[in-house]
Amino acid sequence: MSMIRHCTLGLGAALLIAGSAQAAEEQVPVHTVTGEGVGQKIGLVKLEDTDHGLLLTPDLADLPPGIHGFHVHQNASCEPAEKEGEQTAAAAAGGHLDPQDTGTHQGPYGEGHLGDLPALSVDDKGNATTPVLAPRLEVSDLENHALMIHEGGDTYSDDPELGGGGARIACGTVGLNPAS
Repeated sequence: MSMIRHCTLGLGAALLIAGSAQAAEEQVPVHTVTGEGVGQKIGLVKLEDTDHGLLLTPDLADLPPGIHGFHVHQNASCEPAEKEGEQTAAAAAGGHLDPQDTGTHQGPYGEGHLGDLPALSVDDKGNATTPVLAPRLEVSDLENHALMIHEGGDTYSDDPELGGGGARIACGTVGLNPAS
């Protein structure tokens, strides 16, 4: 399935269920990240449980226009860490969330790890406001994990090895938000 079709399906589903939110809701501050550390706040992502999964509604600015990989990562940290001998942006967040140890990318609608979210769309002015739906998740699944935005789109693939987009450019922690 093409990236555009994934985005269209995610957007359509998110818009259809936006009004059916249940009780659980959280707002996650998102900050830029570099190899030197966590930078300025660029907005929030609202998390809401719905009858059809987790609705993520971004209100973000100052991002590069285009489609970006959007994921849940293992650890609730946006700090840099050493990776392959150099300080890497938000590497302390670890890899994509995979509690069942599937070891495979299959996108937000597949049977692979749970960390794959629908792609994040950023408009020509650098704003991301289009909601996405993660049908296999709920707010409590993200507690003590990180939300990550990557430089490029997502192939939802294991081959090449990097299935989640490019460098980590923005991050927020769920449940551990002392800096807002």
